[in-house]
This record gives sequence, structure tokens and C-alpha cells, in this order.
Amino acid sequence: MKTFETAKIPSEQLDALEQFAVSKAGPELRAALLSLSRCVREDDALVVSGGSEAVTPNQAAERLGMSRTHLYKMLDSGEIASHRVGRDRRIRLRDLASFESQRDADRRELAERFAHQRSTASSAIDEIADGLI
Repeated sequence: MKTFETAKIPSEQLDALEQFAVSKAGPELRAALLSLSRCVREDDALVVSGGSEAVTPNQAAERLGMSRTHLYKMLDSGEIASHRVGRDRRIRLRDLASFESQRDADRRELAERFAHQRSTASSAIDEIADGLI
């Protein structure tokens, strides 16, 4: 695995990369280059995989920031897809990335619901207070 430092890439160079992707790249390369640019701009992690590469449960648990025990519960329940290699389990990187994306989307939705709930409760309290005056 190789690690690349992206913090020092000037935004002008990312603009040029995006312009190239939009104007000259084919659809597959365009998607890859635009995803790369977005990840660099947003300081997101980026994993490049051939699609069939797999990781061990230890590696997956470390990447997800959870214990192996919790990960095994998720594998057993089918929340994260896995397959067996002999008696060992492996998780495809694309399945792990799919789970991470869904987990992030669920977290955003929950945060938005809580934020909306708080503003709704605040509005209700103000309305009740206005009625008491």
C-alpha cells in the first residue's frame, strides 16, 4: 500500500485536473479523476482497489475503528458481506467501502433528524410561551 500526501496540492491544479476530466477523459477515467479531486478537496480518505481485493477481519475492524468482536457480530448478521477462504474470513474492499458509505449516510441523516427535532421543539416551546402571555 502506498500513501500520498495531498494537502499540498494547489486548488488551481485540482481545477485543471477537473477541467481535463470533463473535457477530454472517457467516462470511466472521468469518474475516477473527479472522485479523486473531490476526495482531495474534502480531505477524505481514498482507497484505490482492483475490486476483488480482500482484507482480513482484523484489517477491516481497524479501518472501521471498531473491535474485532463487534465486526464479527456484523459479519454474522450479514450487515457486512464476507466470504470464507478455508476457515478464515475475508471482506472485499468494495463491500467494506459500501458499508462505510452507507454508515456515513445513515449518520448524516440521523444528525439532520436530531437537528430538525431540536428546532421543532424550540418552535413549539416558543409557541406555548406566546400562548401563556
